[in-house]
Amino acid sequence: MTENYVPRLLKQYREKVRPNLQETFGYENIMEVPHLKKVSINMGLGEAIDEPQLLEKGVNELTTIAGQKAVVTRAKKSISNFNIREGLPIGARVTLRGARMYEFLDKFISIALPRVRDFSGVSDKSFDGSGNYSIGVKEQIIFPEIDYDSVERIRGMDVTFVTTAESDEEAYELLKLLGMPFRKALEAA
Repeated sequence: MTENYVPRLLKQYREKVRPNLQETFGYENIMEVPHLKKVSINMGLGEAIDEPQLLEKGVNELTTIAGQKAVVTRAKKSISNFNIREGLPIGARVTLRGARMYEFLDKFISIALPRVRDFSGVSDKSFDGSGNYSIGVKEQIIFPEIDYDSVERIRGMDVTFVTTAESDEEAYELLKLLGMPFRKALEAA
C-alpha cells in the first residue's frame, strides 16, 4: 500500500462516523470518540496434530485472507483427552491494525458476509461487556482470495473486533455506522 493511501472505511469513520458518535453520546473531546483498535483472526487447526501438512495450509489460507503473515499458536498446557501436549502447534492467528485492519473490515462486511449461505445479518449478542465484538465464521471459502478448488478442508475461524468503546452500546453503534450488518431485532414480542 502506498504512503498516502487512506482506506475507504477509515475515511468514512473520520468524515461521518466520528461526528455522528460525538453527537449521539455527547463527547466533548474528539479523542473520547470510540474507534477500532485492532482485528484479531484465529483459526483452530487441532487436526494438524495427526496431519502436519494441514497446519501449513491453514497458515497459508489465513495469511491470504488477512494480507499479513499468520503465526502458529501452540498449546499452553497438555490435555490428555485431546492428545495435546504442551507446545504442540494447534492453530494460527493474525492481528491487524491500521490500514490493513480497515481493508479487512471493508472486505468482511461488503464481500465475505453476503456470501454466507442463508445470511440474515450478524447477531448483536456477541459483545463482551467491554466494547469488543466477536463473530465465528464457519467457512473460509466466503473470502474472495480463497480458491474454492484448492481447498481440501472447510475450516472455521473467529474474528474479534477490539474497540476503544467503554460500553457495548457505544461499540454497537460504532460497528453499525461502519456498516456491520446486524440482524434486525424483532419489534413484536
